[in-house]
Parts: sequence; C-alpha cells; structure tokens
Amino acid sequence: MTGKSPIEWCEQTWNPIVGCSIVSPGCTNCYAIPRAYRIRMASEVTDGASHYCGTVKLHESGKAIWTGKVALAPDSALLAPLRRRKPTTYFVNSMGDLFHESIPDEWIDRVFAVMALSPQHTFQVLTKRSARMRAYLSAARAAPVGLEAFGLTLDAMATNPKSRVGEGCILQGDIVHLRDWPLRNVWLGISAEDQRRADERMPDLLATPAAVRFVSAEPLLGSISFRWAKWDGWRDSAGGARSAVNEYDGLRMLDWIIVGGESGPGARPMHPDWARSIRDQCAAAGVAFFFKQWGAWAPAEFGTDPDNAHALYQTEKVAPFDSWKARVYDPDATEGVNWRLLGKARSGRLLDGVLHDAMPARASG
Repeated sequence: MTGKSPIEWCEQTWNPIVGCSIVSPGCTNCYAIPRAYRIRMASEVTDGASHYCGTVKLHESGKAIWTGKVALAPDSALLAPLRRRKPTTYFVNSMGDLFHESIPDEWIDRVFAVMALSPQHTFQVLTKRSARMRAYLSAARAAPVGLEAFGLTLDAMATNPKSRVGEGCILQGDIVHLRDWPLRNVWLGISAEDQRRADERMPDLLATPAAVRFVSAEPLLGSISFRWAKWDGWRDSAGGARSAVNEYDGLRMLDWIIVGGESGPGARPMHPDWARSIRDQCAAAGVAFFFKQWGAWAPAEFGTDPDNAHALYQTEKVAPFDSWKARVYDPDATEGVNWRLLGKARSGRLLDGVLHDAMPARASG
C-alpha cells in the first residue's frame, strides 16, 4: 500500500510490512495505531488490506493497540515502487518498523530488493530497533538481496520484455551482484525522543553501513545533546575505549536531523529550547536541519487567555497555566514557557520565525 503523504519530508509512504509494538515513550501516541485499526475494520468489507487483520485490537479501555503481529503486504503493495517511473521520495513502513524483532530477514531482503531495483526513487527508513538494523546491514545480506532482486527482474521481464527493473543488479555467470551496497538511494535513520534513547540508538546508527544517516527527534520529549556522541569508530591502544577529537565528530557522521513536536490526541508539548539546541548543534556541525512542526501545542505569550494553556519547564514538567500553581507542582523548576493547545495546522512550522527545510541531496537514478 502506497499513498501521497502529509509528512513534510517525504512525498509518499510505502508499507511493504505492517504491524508493530511499543518499545519506548515516543510510541505512546503513535498515529499508526488508530490508522491501522481503521484500515483493519475497513478490510472486513473491502479487499486489499486483509493483511492488517490481527496486527491491532481494541484494548479494554476502548483504545486500539498493537498486538505485536506483523504481516507482509501482498505483491500489489510490495512491488508498487517498481511500477512508478517518476522519481519519488518514499517513507518506508510508516505503519510499522522494518527492523521489528518479529520480521524475518527474508522479508527485509525482499524490501531491500525492491529498493535496489528502483534507483530512481529515494527510500527513507526509520527504526527504533537500531541494534537489529545495524546487525542486518553489517551482515552478508547483499547476496540474498541480490537473489531476490534477480527473481523480481525475471518476473518483470516475463511480463514486459522492455522493463528496466533489472538495472539495479548485475548477473555475472551464476552470481548476482547489486550495483551498490549499501544502497545509495536508501537513507537509514533512527527515532530518538529524548537523551536516553539517543544515547542508546546513536552508536548503532553510526556503525551501520549507509549512504545517508539521519535522526528523527519526533516527538521530541526532552532535550538532546549530540555532542561527544559515542560510536565504535576509534579505540585506544588499551582496547575498547571510545574517543573523539572534537565534540561534533559523532554528529558530523549524520547527514540530517528532523525535529518535531507531537500532534494528535494526548499530545505532549515540546520546549522551544530543546528544538533550538538541536538547530544550533546542526549549524555548528554542518548537518542539515529540518523543523517539521510544533505539533498540537504552540508557544503563547504570557498573559494570554488561560483556556487550554499550560506552563512547560525544562525539567519536562507540564503544569497548569498559573505560575504559582506550577511551582507547587514542581518547586525546583526554572522559568517556564507558556503554551496553548492550538492543533498542528495553527501551530505552524516556524522556529523563531524561520522555516527550516534542509535535506540531504537525493541520489540520481
């Protein structure tokens, strides 16, 4: 299943595998869960989305939740990028996580084969399972991906002898080679909502073979410093100690950072200083910075109408608008920022009056 995306940093979504499970606080209000439930309910009366059945269910609270089941999409959805000639930027698996622990490597091979055979497109892959991504891309997966790609090429040629699908791989004797590995049209990224998750996932990302590496700090739920990021690159003579010469060495191994606040029901506000800090770190390191949205909450001037207004502190404590009450809730809090619940559209995308839309250059097919 593919479709035009409202996500500001891609053109379409592509969901070759669906289903997921919650692993960290950034998943709490995942937009994909209610969407998957609606698709699953619709699939009971229409064809084409039956693979969503069993991936979500209603909790006793009345909210939809992931079951942990994953499903491979039918070929009509799985092979969709092969049918599109116009260069397109796809967000891969917006309705799940490509590196979910329940997904077999063979399914991932098939997804990478489609991406290898679509060099005209750019594919953006985001995961919270950074260790699985690192293990997969570091293993000898080019050969099985190449075999999958060759099989898809034969199928395409049988249907259309003029098909250009096979341009992503080379056959030498009985051996299939991919033209690129890692694939230069595939961007690999992690989601990191706070410092703890950034510290856990960044080392895996920086050690993962990739043409483009990026971080999505959305929903941003706390401050994140990418300075002195650790990775498995340099080691001292004693063995094992990680080091860096400059505080931005790790950050410079990234190509792109996206920042965004949370939207939708139950959204949690994002302190503007958290976004400003990442913007400034990117500027210092020469990394592309994309400010996606404030989300449901927008900064408000002090003294504004207190309806739907709260104070947010750097301690991540959210309290009622009245500052005295806020200090009762959190007596050690520093000066707060006042917020109003406006919704994503009214909150906008400007950070300190500036639209930040930087992205890495796309590979040409």
